[in-house]
Amino acid sequence: MSAFLSDKTICANQIEFINMVIEHLTRHGTMTAAQLYEPPFTGIAPRGPDILFTSERLTDLIVILEDVKA
Repeated sequence: MSAFLSDKTICANQIEFINMVIEHLTRHGTMTAAQLYEPPFTGIAPRGPDILFTSERLTDLIVILEDVKA
């Protein structure tokens, strides 16, 4: 996740979204990519993270979630 937060072009909504992912992982230990399209994440990105991140960055995030789960 630090790679996401260290990106110089990251905006406030992206930071908030990633912080929510980190908080969720801290509390629950794992999460699925599908959860990125559900509350509370839809409070920041109502149509999902696709509107916040490029497809490449979103793929990176999903890979991270799968690595954490494994």
